[in-house]
Amino acid sequence: MLYAILCYDDENEVSAWSDAEDAAVMERLGAVQEKLDRQKRLGPVARLVPTTAAVTLRKSAEPIVLDGPFAETKEQLLGFYVVECETLEAAVQVAKDLAIANPGRGSYEIRALKFFNGRGAPG
Repeated sequence: MLYAILCYDDENEVSAWSDAEDAAVMERLGAVQEKLDRQKRLGPVARLVPTTAAVTLRKSAEPIVLDGPFAETKEQLLGFYVVECETLEAAVQVAKDLAIANPGRGSYEIRALKFFNGRGAPG
């Protein structure tokens, strides 16, 4: 089963990291990614640009495009992982490993994928 691990945090706090702090977090996350890659369980990984560059399409009879993310949350989606795991519990363990590598506030939402079409698929 493929699981998406969605990375939420306060982008203002993350954007305030120094280059050295950001590099240190990315190095620790890279170690988790390398482990998953060696196990052939890692799919696409993406770090998103800040929400100030986002637009939102509101679905309706006449779709409307709005500047900004307009998510109903205090944290923003900053990126995601797609990992192959036998069970939800295994996917939760991957999220725990990521949380250890990137401590602080924020959250990881873990959801099984119903459909996946893309390069970089595990296995």
